Amino acid sequence: MRKASKTLVQCDFDGTVTEEDVSFVLLDAFAEGDWRQLHREYEADRISVGRFNTEAFAMVKADRESLLALARSKVKIRAGFQQMVSCCRRKGFRLIIVSNGLDFYIDGILKDMGLADIEFFAAKTQFHPEGLKVQYIGPDGRHWDEGIKEANVNLFLNQGYRVIYMGNGTSDFSAAKRCQYIFATDTLLACCRQTQVDCIPFTDFNQVVKGLERL
Repeated sequence: MRKASKTLVQCDFDGTVTEEDVSFVLLDAFAEGDWRQLHREYEADRISVGRFNTEAFAMVKADRESLLALARSKVKIRAGFQQMVSCCRRKGFRLIIVSNGLDFYIDGILKDMGLADIEFFAAKTQFHPEGLKVQYIGPDGRHWDEGIKEANVNLFLNQGYRVIYMGNGTSDFSAAKRCQYIFATDTLLACCRQTQVDCIPFTDFNQVVKGLERL
């Protein structure tokens, strides 16, 4: 069996590992304000992802336990994720999740699956009665307002890794197109096709496993 010693798999979380965006589920249920107007500003590229999450989650005053309970009851994991993790381990690929989402629910969901050892980077969350406080910490230890996915890809490329990217959204495209291989679904797939960037389509991780086995 061929084993790559310097291959890294960078995987998005919301809408990729999960079938839906966990942040949106939580904001719909708990935000005390018009978070969707903020999201429209973000989608129109008028505000950064950092500002969106900072202002949107400041509207959420629920505690960690309430938020996690809802996430666990609503969120579905995309089929084949456990098999993809096992495949990476078998082939000696380093797997890391890099997400625009929040660290506390990613941590909770991974632990529920018995995958607490998976590395991940996401927005750091602090719980306060007046609202959640979130911020992104980049691979250099500084606060970042956007570009965390690209920053991590660049870090690993500079360390000599062959990087494989998995994602689903427009926020994944800038990072993904820097990588040697892309597994794409949903909006990321459409972006790749529109710009003629090579990618491997998938709808579940069992398809990804078949692709990884050939790399």
